[in-house]
This record gives sequence, C-alpha cells and structure tokens, in this order.
Amino acid sequence: MPVLNRIADFAEQMTAWRRHLHQHPELGFDCHQTAAFVAERLREFGVDEIHEGIGRTGIVGIINGRGKGPTIGLRADMDALPMDEVTGLDWTSTVPGRMHACGHDGHTTMLLGAAKYLAETRNFAGRVALIFQPAEENGGGGEAMVRDGMMERFDISSVFAMHNNPGQALGSFQTTPGPIMAAVDTFEIHVKGRGGHGALPHLTADPIVAAVAIVSAIQTISSRNHHTMDDLALSVTQIHTGSADNIVPDTAYICGTVRTFEPHVRDMVCRRMTQICDGQAGAYDVEVRLDYQQGYPATVNDHARTAFAVEVATEIAGEAQVIPDSGREMGAEDFSYMLNSRPGCYLFLGQGEGPGVHNPTYDFNDAVAPVGASFFARLVERSQPAPL
Repeated sequence: MPVLNRIADFAEQMTAWRRHLHQHPELGFDCHQTAAFVAERLREFGVDEIHEGIGRTGIVGIINGRGKGPTIGLRADMDALPMDEVTGLDWTSTVPGRMHACGHDGHTTMLLGAAKYLAETRNFAGRVALIFQPAEENGGGGEAMVRDGMMERFDISSVFAMHNNPGQALGSFQTTPGPIMAAVDTFEIHVKGRGGHGALPHLTADPIVAAVAIVSAIQTISSRNHHTMDDLALSVTQIHTGSADNIVPDTAYICGTVRTFEPHVRDMVCRRMTQICDGQAGAYDVEVRLDYQQGYPATVNDHARTAFAVEVATEIAGEAQVIPDSGREMGAEDFSYMLNSRPGCYLFLGQGEGPGVHNPTYDFNDAVAPVGASFFARLVERSQPAPL
C-alpha cells in the first residue's frame, strides 16, 4: 500500500484526530463540536478559505492550487449513530447513547489528512473543495448542502467520496460504474377498524386480519409486478397492534423499507402499494392510510470519473487490490444528492476483518486512514496536474 511519504509522516497525528472525534460523537445536523474541530484543523493547515454553516453545520474548505483549473470536490461525512458503544477501548465514546459505529470519524480524518498534505504541497492546478457533511445517517445533509448552493457557489465540477468497508481486504478499493447503492423509501400503513371482545369477532372490523392480508399482498409486488432483472428489496420491518388475548383492537400499524435503483420501479412500488391498501380496506371493511415517503435517491457513479478513480486506486493499492466493477448493493447513501448535481464516483475502502458497521463493537481501523488520505490527494494531483 504505497502511502504518500508526507502523509505517512503524520499518520500518528491522524490517529489522534480520529480517536478524539470518536470520543465525542454527534448526531444528524447537530455536529457543532465536530465542525469546530474540523475548522480548527483546517486553519492550522493554512487552508485558504473556510466556509461554515453550509447545510446547517457543514463545512467547505478551499485550497488553491498553482495555476488556473477546475474545482474538484472531496466529501467526508461527520455524524454518528444513536447507539451505545461496547468496545471497551481507551477512546470509547464519552456520550451515552451515541457512537461512531459507521466510521464517519475515520472518513473525516482521511479528508483532514488529505487537506494537510494538499495545503502544504499544492502540486495541482485549480482548486480543491473539502466538503465535511453532517447528517448522512438521517436527515439528508448531502441534500441540504446541495440546496444551499454549494456546487454553484464554489464552482465544483466533479465530486468524490468513499466509505470504509469491514470484511474487505485492508487498503483495497471497490467501486462500480453506474448505480452502486440503492434509493431508499419508507412506508407506514395505518389500519383503523372497530374493536371489541375476542369472543364476539362478528361484531368487530378486525384490523389484525386486514394488516396480515396487507403484509401478504405487498410481498407479491416483488414476485409478480416487477421484472426479475430489476433489483428490488421490499421489507416489512414492524407490525404493532393489540393489548390482550381477549380484545380485538381498534388499530394496527405496519412499516418497512423499499430499496430500488430505477425510477420506474420506485414509482411502480408506490402505485401498487396504494392499490393494495385501498383494495384491502374494502375487502375487510376497515380504513387504511398509506404514508409513502421517498428518501435518498440511488447513488449513481459517472462512468468516466469511476474509470479515473480506479486508475488512482490502482496506483495507491496495486491492481490486485482494486475491484473496478464490484456490483451494486441495496444500502443507501446521501452522497447520491451530490452525484445527482455533479459527476463523480463513490468507492469502498477495505479496513480488514472485524465487526461490521452499525454494530456496537465496531471501530474504524486507523491503519487505513493514510491509504484513504493518499487516494484523495493523488486523485487531485492526477486529475488537475500543476503546470510545469
């Protein structure tokens, strides 16, 4: 793993940054301390411009290169998850109910490492926009920064990001051209019937029977309403109803998630779910209300930028450590909003064996941070070479 020599020199400092961030996790848009820490580091590095409060608590730092050229955007997310940590590490979270269980502390550290190197060397033309984003896990911080006019304000021409991936070989890279992660939607179904005594069901309009029928019926959307080659995941994840063995309740609640890649599949699921809910309401003489909320869109990599990112990853990790077409997955990512606004690429960076993300025993592998920082730095130098 050929890490850039200068970045290797301050690898221990990067570890200290990451562990500090890990001890002080923040949620959603409330990344005030994290943003302040980032801004302080950027000032120390001599970054030319530091713009705070973009997308509420996001930061964009600008580093000017040597000579005219475009502006390349590099993005890292900053927020944590609402869960308790059980690692027992010396740098464990100091905030009960909050934990960096997805490695965003590591992502922020990798971009800070690249920022330090690029501010020192400036071996590139044009500019670099360092994008530190809040609320990736929930809230759509990427969308908020785009809506704040970030792309136009800083004239960003392309944008790149990466995510650590436990179980993938340490320091290896994976990506794919085109769709790489799914769109994510959420549905809630509220069933209102007429309750009564369990011994007299003929006097009730049973919401439980209707809810079970609805759950069964919507499973046919995947098996009977979409082409088998169009990826679709539709999962019912909650059913809540009832309070006692001899009471037919008044209401039932169902919710779940839908993951798709193609807009026409996304629209079809919503349409069919609406039809099923309306039909089952009539069949079981109950009221059914569907709340269908479209969330993050699909994350779609630009083909040319992905091919270029693969070249840079190969330079850093070696050909055997790069998978250029790893396929797509059903997880979601709000970097999708930035890729909808500008062409770019999203990659996965292997951090070796260990617990997966969103797990209370997870921890970012500090050994991989210099690899990620080196990739970001070379991406800039290769895409926008300095004039001779």
